[in-house]
Amino acid sequence: MTIKRKKKSGFLETCATSDLAFLLIIYFIVIAGFNINQGFIMNLPARDSVRSILREELLRFEIDEEGHFLHADNIFDIHQTRVIISTAQKENPNTAVILTIDGKAHWQNVVSFVELAQDLSIEAFSFTMKKDIWENLEKNED
Repeated sequence: MTIKRKKKSGFLETCATSDLAFLLIIYFIVIAGFNINQGFIMNLPARDSVRSILREELLRFEIDEEGHFLHADNIFDIHQTRVIISTAQKENPNTAVILTIDGKAHWQNVVSFVELAQDLSIEAFSFTMKKDIWENLEKNED
């Protein structure tokens, strides 16, 4: 009767290789880095900077609850808004844009406008909620 003997297992046959492979995978994932969505990257003015804006440099837009872009009592879509802003920038590079947002407006319309401002490299951009929204919030707090 012959007895089968077990061979000594080498490095390739042990579970140490799977541990090593796992550690290498983790190492390469960490080194590769991740593509992190950083949201909207906009240049903010320095704290001590002062900039005065003339009325003719100012463009006011509003987003109503239906998602329309209003400017000078006219309704525009996002593409027409782009044309208005880029034309104003060509005439006056210091153009500033103010966006007033209705509280019931769809958030995607606001995001689209902010992306538009970023694409057109608007240096002076501000947005705010309509005043009646703030008044309603104050009434609800009382």
